[in-house]
Amino acid sequence: MVFKMKKFKIEKNSVQETLMIPLMGRVIAQRKFPNLINDPTAEEIIKKIDYDFSSQEKKMTSIFGVYGALEVSQREYDLEWEIKDYLKSNPKASVVNLGCGLDDLFNRVNNGECRGFNIDFEDVITARNKLLPPLENEKNIIHNINDTEWFSEIPHENGVIFVGLGLFYYFTFDEVKSLFTKMTEHFTTGVIAFDITNKRGLKLMLKTLVKDSAISDIDSYFHIKDVNELNSWTNNFKRVSSKSYMNGYRKLDDINIIYKLLNKLSDSYVGMKIVKIEF
Repeated sequence: MVFKMKKFKIEKNSVQETLMIPLMGRVIAQRKFPNLINDPTAEEIIKKIDYDFSSQEKKMTSIFGVYGALEVSQREYDLEWEIKDYLKSNPKASVVNLGCGLDDLFNRVNNGECRGFNIDFEDVITARNKLLPPLENEKNIIHNINDTEWFSEIPHENGVIFVGLGLFYYFTFDEVKSLFTKMTEHFTTGVIAFDITNKRGLKLMLKTLVKDSAISDIDSYFHIKDVNELNSWTNNFKRVSSKSYMNGYRKLDDINIIYKLLNKLSDSYVGMKIVKIEF
């Protein structure tokens, strides 16, 4: 007798449903760009979920939909690179995924010596525990990122790197400044790496992904034109640098001309970048 595993049901209009967009993006990217994207975990997670993906899959069949999927996977590649680079000199460091969703970054960077910590709201961690159980040296933490009580759960004697994927677009300048300042005051030394865009890109992104949001004051939400602006936030920042989100970590040669043009626009028009803060 063969027993089928009970699937994890995702309710419509729930917090957990918001996890389906980047997850499907990862799946589509792997299917469309197999020479660039290797993400079997996303396909495995999809199989464990009771949810109608047809509408999201349909939206991602257009040129812009496929490119959006590529963006999601490239972001994971970029921050995976940053983590691995940090672990070269800090092999026993803590790797902290802020607003982790269903990302399996730690699984891809795990060197057996480092420790992984994934932080998100209760509904998200509940889904994560079912769909992506933590490894032996990995821990899922239920917490609001802006509530700094979670700091005490992160060991940092061997270094720490924090990453945020698609996270800070929903935070105000004041929230991000306060969080980063407190992080660099509490933790001895480390790195914060995240993706961000300029005001034009933020407006476009929120209009596309958060259509029903009450966000109206775009100016107050976190976006960056010049990363050097961050140096004024605190004296604890030792170095602030950035790379192009789509073009800074590898050459995406194996894509058609339309996507290459969109890559150029991602730099020149919306200023998509990965920012690294060393403290």
